[in-house]
Amino acid sequence: MSNLFKYKWEMSKDYPKEKNGKTVFSCFSCGGGSTMGYKLAGFDVLGCNEIDPKMMEAYRKNHNPKYSYLEPIQDFKNRNDLPDELYNLDILDGSPPCSSFSMAGNREKDWGKEKKFREGQSLQVLDTLFFDFIDLAEKLKPKIVIAENVKGLLLGEAKSYVYKILESFDKAGYYVDYKLLNAAKMGVPQRRERVFFYAIRKDLYKGEFVDLFCRQPYLDLGFNEKEIIFKEIKSTDNDRKIPSLSVKRLWENRIDKDIDMSSTSARIDNKPNKWFNWNYIKNNNIVNTIKGDDTNILYDEFRYLSNIELKLIGSYPIDYDFCNNKVDYLVGMSVPPVMTANIAKRIYEQWLNGMEAV
Repeated sequence: MSNLFKYKWEMSKDYPKEKNGKTVFSCFSCGGGSTMGYKLAGFDVLGCNEIDPKMMEAYRKNHNPKYSYLEPIQDFKNRNDLPDELYNLDILDGSPPCSSFSMAGNREKDWGKEKKFREGQSLQVLDTLFFDFIDLAEKLKPKIVIAENVKGLLLGEAKSYVYKILESFDKAGYYVDYKLLNAAKMGVPQRRERVFFYAIRKDLYKGEFVDLFCRQPYLDLGFNEKEIIFKEIKSTDNDRKIPSLSVKRLWENRIDKDIDMSSTSARIDNKPNKWFNWNYIKNNNIVNTIKGDDTNILYDEFRYLSNIELKLIGSYPIDYDFCNNKVDYLVGMSVPPVMTANIAKRIYEQWLNGMEAV
C-alpha cells in the first residue's frame, strides 16, 4: 500500500502543476508547514501572519508569499487595510502557539500569564491567541477555518478552553467540530498527535450533522495509511553536535526494555522524574513527536537524529531552505506538510468542491 502523499519530496518538483482554484491564508505560520501541505493538495496560499522574524525570513524565502505580515495577531486582526482577497478566502488556517496546554509544560500555572513565546517576540497571553484567531475569522468571514493545537487541550481542566473555543466559533457564525489526529496514520514518519478544529460558515453548509443538538458538521477525517518505522528513513549522516557526557552515560546503561531515558535514569539513579522528555529512537519503532529540541537519541548508535532524518520525519521537503534556523526547532514547531495535505484534500472533496461562489 502506497500513501497518498510522499514524505520524501521536493518543492521544486512535487507541487501539483494544476491547482484547484481555492485560496488559503495562514496565521501563526512558522516556516510554513501547513502552507506546504495546502500547496501539495492543490491550493493557492496567498500569504501569512507571523510574529517571529526568523520564521518569517524562512517563510518568505521558501514560499514567496503575495502578502506577509510580521506582527502580533492582535495587531493584524485590527488592520483596516487588508486586501479584498483576504475577505474572500476559502480557508483561513492557523496554529495558535500552544505551550500553555502542552503536557510537557507548566499548563495551569501559565494560564493567563503574559509570556514571550521565544526570544525577540512581544509579550502575549498565549492561551488567548486562539480567540484572537477566531476574531480574525469573524472579520474576514472565510468559507472554512482550520486550526491546529496540541493534544493537551483535550485533557484535564484545559477542556474548558475547548468549550470556549466552540462557543466562540458559534458566535462568529460557524459550525465547528474537532478531531484528534495522529500523523503516523497519515503518511508521516512520526507519532505526532494533534487536535484539529474544522469550522464552516453556517450559510454555506449543506451537509449532514454529527449531532443534531450540538450541530457539529460532518467531515470524514478517518485515516489509516501505512505507518513508517525509523529504519525506513534512517541515514548514514551524523551532521549534528555530539550529545553531552551525561546523556552518554545514560545511553551506555540502556537496556532494551527501557522506553526512554527516564526509564534508564529510574533504574540506575533512582530518579524516575528526570529525562522524561528524552527518547530512544529504535529502528523498528515509529519516531515519537519531534518537539523542537535535542531530545532524541538513536538506540543503536550514539548520536542525535541527523538533519535529513529530521526533514523526513517532519515530511519537510528536501530542498527547504532553513535560513540558519535549527532544523529540529523548525520541524518541531510545524504542522507536518503531509498531515495538512491529507486534511486539505478531504476538505476540498467534501466541502469546497462544487460549493457555489459567494
